[in-house]
Amino acid sequence: MASTARDLRIEPTAWHALTPAEALARQDTRADTGLDEAEVARRREEFGPNTLPGRKPPTLLAIFLHQFANPLIYVLLAAAVVSVVIGESKDAIFILLVILLNATIGTTQEWKAESSAAALQQLLSIQVRVKRGGGDRTVPAEELVPGDIVLLESGNKVPADLRLLTARSLEMDESFLTGESQAAAKTVDALDEDTGVSDRRNIAFAGATTTSGRGVGLVVATGPETEVGKIARSVTEGESSKPPLLIRMERFAHQISFIVLGASAALAAIAISQGIPWLEVFFLAVALAVSAIPEGLPVALTVALSIATSRMARRKVIVRKLTAVESLGSCQIIASDKTGTLTVNQQTVKQVRLPSGEDFAVTGEGYNGEGEVRAAQDETRLDETSRQHLERLVRAVILCNEAELERDGSRDGQNERERGAWRHSGDAIPFESERRYAAQAFRSNVGDKANGEVTVVVKGAAETVLPLCRDMVGPERVVDLDREGMEAAALELADHGYRVLAVAEGELADEAAGAELAEDRLPPLTLLGLVGFIDPLRPEAKDAVQECHEAGIEVIMITGDHPATAQAIARDLGIAEGRDDVITGDELAAVGEPGSREFLDAVNGHHVFARVSPLQKLDIVGALVEAGHFVAVTGDGVNDAPALRRANIGVAMGSGTDVAKDTAEMIVTDDNFASIVAGVEEGRFAYDNVRKVTYLLVATGAAEVLLFTLSLLAGLPLPLLAVQILWLNLVTNGIQDVALAFEGGEPGAMQRPPRRPSEGIFNGLMIQQTLVAGLAMGLLAFGLWAWLAPQTDAEIVAGRNLLLLLMVLLQNAHVFNCRSEYVSAFKVPLRRNTILVFGVLAAQGLHILSMQLPFMQSLLRIEPISFKQWGTLLLVAVPILAAMELFKAVRGSRRSGTRASTAGAR
Repeated sequence: MASTARDLRIEPTAWHALTPAEALARQDTRADTGLDEAEVARRREEFGPNTLPGRKPPTLLAIFLHQFANPLIYVLLAAAVVSVVIGESKDAIFILLVILLNATIGTTQEWKAESSAAALQQLLSIQVRVKRGGGDRTVPAEELVPGDIVLLESGNKVPADLRLLTARSLEMDESFLTGESQAAAKTVDALDEDTGVSDRRNIAFAGATTTSGRGVGLVVATGPETEVGKIARSVTEGESSKPPLLIRMERFAHQISFIVLGASAALAAIAISQGIPWLEVFFLAVALAVSAIPEGLPVALTVALSIATSRMARRKVIVRKLTAVESLGSCQIIASDKTGTLTVNQQTVKQVRLPSGEDFAVTGEGYNGEGEVRAAQDETRLDETSRQHLERLVRAVILCNEAELERDGSRDGQNERERGAWRHSGDAIPFESERRYAAQAFRSNVGDKANGEVTVVVKGAAETVLPLCRDMVGPERVVDLDREGMEAAALELADHGYRVLAVAEGELADEAAGAELAEDRLPPLTLLGLVGFIDPLRPEAKDAVQECHEAGIEVIMITGDHPATAQAIARDLGIAEGRDDVITGDELAAVGEPGSREFLDAVNGHHVFARVSPLQKLDIVGALVEAGHFVAVTGDGVNDAPALRRANIGVAMGSGTDVAKDTAEMIVTDDNFASIVAGVEEGRFAYDNVRKVTYLLVATGAAEVLLFTLSLLAGLPLPLLAVQILWLNLVTNGIQDVALAFEGGEPGAMQRPPRRPSEGIFNGLMIQQTLVAGLAMGLLAFGLWAWLAPQTDAEIVAGRNLLLLLMVLLQNAHVFNCRSEYVSAFKVPLRRNTILVFGVLAAQGLHILSMQLPFMQSLLRIEPISFKQWGTLLLVAVPILAAMELFKAVRGSRRSGTRASTAGAR
């Protein structure tokens, strides 16, 4: 072995285009002995461990610092700095405490989510059989190097990219990479250099599973150089989209900033025109800014999303980032992978067609070994003749088969009994993609045929097996084969997305019974029937898709599978109706370059994308995002990872690959598409709660701004001090907005259409209700302040004490208005959020307690009052409930009138 490992990778090599001998020579190794230990050590040092590149889990410090990447936090920090500059250190301490509280809550939640995700990805180390130094040994997959010789058999996970040297009936599940649900038959012959990845039948890709057969492979790529590694590397470098909530909150922060600056400047100008000293004007501007900024929103927002995260976890969805909660609720399109997401990723017999023309449906899902065979038309049980024909067909399939059905770690007894009644006779003809069938000879060990005739069982593609058949099993006896009828039946099954196998058997003549079985020595065959396989739908998937449609969410399928199969699954799900709804990767490539108008039109005009490559999935999702849609992408394979990252929200399956789970913002632990829909519902509940909390805080801030404005215009003293406003916004209201975040979901959330991408937190409804509530509370507060008309310092202190308590009582009452934007506060059951009731009592109780404590009296400039005064202020606060009840009633009647007019026009 004169060459070094460095020499082996000077230039990329098309290993699939080389013969086995050429590949061995290029890697400077031998198939019979493998590498020696010294050469393995040299190559391991050169190439590194056979591990995939991945994102390092964030540290606790990184997660903590991430909590400060919020526009509202920046505004609060600026307010804290101003407070320090003007000597109001108490105000600054309040602000910094709330920022720290927000960061602590967010860090705790995201750290828990990251820990849950990391626990899902703890997989057992794969052990691999290799040839080294002339002998066989078992080593960890991480220790493989280019040039190693790997031995494969059924059930093995492929540890690296291998150029196959031998392949005996070798088939592999590559759905994680190609999206193709059918196992890929492998060969060793050299292929054209321009052969695509999904068609490289002489390469075993890292991560694939050997479903049947045996083989020997030469390691040609490890770690990041494998096809899986290349995708993993592109994921870490790819572009991701901003979550919808972050987009909306950035827009909201900008709006608040402009409003605060504008209002402060206007009032400052008015104050200066009235001859108020500059220092007092500055204090006025600071107080106004503090009142307008919803300081409690970051904490309330974090709490609302944390609560939704916990609720999602109970519904089998792990959220890795808090902002992802609302993102799923905002999605307008769910772009789902087919294999393993909408289907069970287990090729299952669902249809049987006997040569007599009888159709039978097979129940059961996947490989659980359970199910029944019933007549397809009337679902009656089988008559004796049909049962005998089906048993003969099933026996033939079992005999010509390498797989074993195991239940709870033990082999299925029926298979063992069937095999025990027959013994192998002669060599089998293994399945090859070029041959498209497999054959096996057996001699019966029981009955009259014991040690007698040799039965040959053949199964394979219908178009290959049917020409080999001479006759078929008829209703009463063997009759001449109706080849045209059976070919039509096979095409009909294929059109419905089934993978069709024809099964036949024949008897070898006595003189041929001892000879080796060969293609040119097959006996005349009798057709036993056609078997239709399909990767079946998950039982709950259809209802989940229907629920998405009712919620105004479009579901599209992106798969690497055959278009006929994709169309059949999509039709059953209600995603597509006919072939016009399906477009293949080749057809999409012929339309135009990604980003072109033709490409965008093609993406928007189809619901099913079949035979697409991983990069095409990325282009499709990118086109949808660029078109302004909020897109959620689901998937479980490596081929889904780039699209998961590009989407607004990536949702990985818990049983999926590490790359997919590491890329996604959410992980569905039970691989259930219905859990994704449950996550959408929780996301909508979370966004509703974010709006309710925002409404409460901003309406209170608007009331404070109105109070200050009217007081200034009326020539009255400043109604509240900055520290008192902070107490209102951060403590008393802060307790309530956190309690409001626990509000249960309102009925009908999944019957509303998704929000428009251009719609911010402050839509028309939010603006209207904020103006009404702010105006009502502001006028009530100003009315009290104008009635008191304080002039002396003592009167001002006493008046502010009463006004501060009134503002707390207004908050206590208004929080019940915020429980629903549509329904009367008196119709929302208290049991839906008992925490809120205790929160209101806690906020009021804390303020009353503070009025009795000397330290708080000094800090807030407050003092105790009589019970009569408290009761009078409560009566002053109650009208805020009546004002919002009137608003909801008027708005509800207008909406009903609009709907009636629309219905009449129709």
